[in-house]
Amino acid sequence: MFIRFVIHSNDIDSGRRQGLFQALGELETQGLLSEHEVENYYELRDWFRKNLRKPVSFTRSSKPHAKKVALSWFKDTATQHINMMHGMARVLEAHDVMVEILRSERPGYVVYEDEFQVAAEPFHETLT
Repeated sequence: MFIRFVIHSNDIDSGRRQGLFQALGELETQGLLSEHEVENYYELRDWFRKNLRKPVSFTRSSKPHAKKVALSWFKDTATQHINMMHGMARVLEAHDVMVEILRSERPGYVVYEDEFQVAAEPFHETLT
């Protein structure tokens, strides 16, 4: 099982729903987070930077300027990472941003995988 956290606003580049990192970054840029929320966001962001590799590929194409269409999903065994995402969700929900947790056995064509996550180009039937 794979897990993805999203909000209901779409990402301009992918046309898919935004993930929580992007959503929190936008709230911070707009100055809508309290000082405590900014500190909490930075702590969570820094934890992920130290404990989750950035996927090296977001597309099946080998062309240098290919559109990056893959979405990141947590493996359900990445319990600590998923718990940290719930912390991010709480900050967003405090600002009336609804967070949805998607679950899928088939997130798409996997273009990157590590111990905690996959990046997958969604199949037609994959919830995004």
